[in-house]
Amino acid sequence: MTRLTFISLWLLTTVSLVLFWLYQDKPYPPSAPKFENTTNTGKTHDKQSTSSLTQSLERNLIQNRASDLEILRRLSMALTGTIPSVEWIRDYEAWPEDQRISLALERIFGDRRSSDYLAERFARAFVGVENGPFLVYRRRRMVDDLSEMIHANRPYDQIVKKLITAKGIWTSKPEVNFLTATIDPNNDKEGPDEIKLAARVSRAFLGIRIDCVQCHNDMFGDRWKQKDFHQMASFFSGAEMSLTGLIESEKPYKYRYKRQPAPALVPPQVPFNESLLPAEGSLRERLAAWVTHPENKPFARALVNRVWAMMFNKPLVNPVDSIPVEGPFPEALESLANEAIASGFDLRHLITMIANSSRFQITSRTLDQSETPPFPMTRLRPEQVAGSIIQSASLETVDADSHILSRVIRILQQSEFIKRYGDAGEDEFVGTGGTIPQRLTVMNGKLVEERTEENLVMNAATRIGALAPNDSVAVEMAYLATLTRRPTESETQYFTNRFRGKKKKKRATEMQDLFWSLINSTEFAWNH
Repeated sequence: MTRLTFISLWLLTTVSLVLFWLYQDKPYPPSAPKFENTTNTGKTHDKQSTSSLTQSLERNLIQNRASDLEILRRLSMALTGTIPSVEWIRDYEAWPEDQRISLALERIFGDRRSSDYLAERFARAFVGVENGPFLVYRRRRMVDDLSEMIHANRPYDQIVKKLITAKGIWTSKPEVNFLTATIDPNNDKEGPDEIKLAARVSRAFLGIRIDCVQCHNDMFGDRWKQKDFHQMASFFSGAEMSLTGLIESEKPYKYRYKRQPAPALVPPQVPFNESLLPAEGSLRERLAAWVTHPENKPFARALVNRVWAMMFNKPLVNPVDSIPVEGPFPEALESLANEAIASGFDLRHLITMIANSSRFQITSRTLDQSETPPFPMTRLRPEQVAGSIIQSASLETVDADSHILSRVIRILQQSEFIKRYGDAGEDEFVGTGGTIPQRLTVMNGKLVEERTEENLVMNAATRIGALAPNDSVAVEMAYLATLTRRPTESETQYFTNRFRGKKKKKRATEMQDLFWSLINSTEFAWNH
């Protein structure tokens, strides 16, 4: 078959898959349901808090629920950056139905792929994606340290305190890299940049874009003044470099405000909830205590909005780092923020609450294409596309227990693919359409070719074609490996007809074409 024939087959298959996806004979909700907690999370930290949450979100149980495999795909994609393997699907379906989500989360939380993936996602908000000043900054060290803390389920407020108050050498104290990332080697100023740090803290940890008043007072009637930003920056004035690494000095912070003749001394002060700022401690210790204070609600809202965005590929409040201090707030945001505070900022508990909600488990299908899908359909992120292509080529899960060769190949192939496909950067939740070069990178790129070509050792397409007991099983395995679902009756019939009578080389070619078509389908490239 020629490549033109392959493309024609791909187009026909894609249309068939999308039509099936959109128009299955199932009831559909007239609008997206509100947030609800539908199963017991297993947390006992505050029974009254959980009970209050359930009461405040009084709803019916889920109707129009997504299939179990759709939910598994969402969980795996959100928390590991890739689709589940056929091996994992088999285990998942063997578990009791009422325990599948809790057992899946237990497996994910114990998987280092998850902590590594979540650490990278958080790092984009904390320090961006640039490599920075190499002599005093090691981004990889910081991401690895974040991964260790997430894997150990260290409370989120403790993670943030550790970053803000960091001291020492950036190689032996990875948290110091949060501060040294702002050093500009081309600037005469020594030490971290107070202005950049104030902007990072306000956006990443509080979900507030107070840096918009860095140069002048707000002109659109908002509450922020130029002094609000620089008084917050003043908390970082004592962060200086020395022979022993980053230290805390008593250096004052000065800034020349707009229309002022000379720089003036700027006292450290927080822009709201001043009563929560401790009177004792170093400047950064006081700021860290204020930022993470349980009564400083913007901290909890910012955490919830970002974790929600990671789970859905779309935040509750958009942009993800611009949540109004006074509201109004989505009901789910406020309820989960209260739950995050009650749990002691337990990341696993927050993720479990979201995963067990009707909003996460609802179908993405709509009967009327003018309706907003109950579960928001979004394009996969670049690393999710790459990770899913690589995982689809292996029937077993490619994780920390895999052979070292498999892990090295995955890292190299994923890195090369993202370089060609394009990285979303730190503004990762800005909705953008896919591009033609991105589509061509998947259709004609090296990664898809290498992961679908004939290779009995490395590629699932060849293994399935050679080892499946019959054509129907071969087609089913291909769909599970790529789309995390079983084929419809018409899809099975169409592809088994293509396999009929084919032996050895021709059969292997047909299986490669099937994998190529499914990986290039619209269904594969979207979170749904």
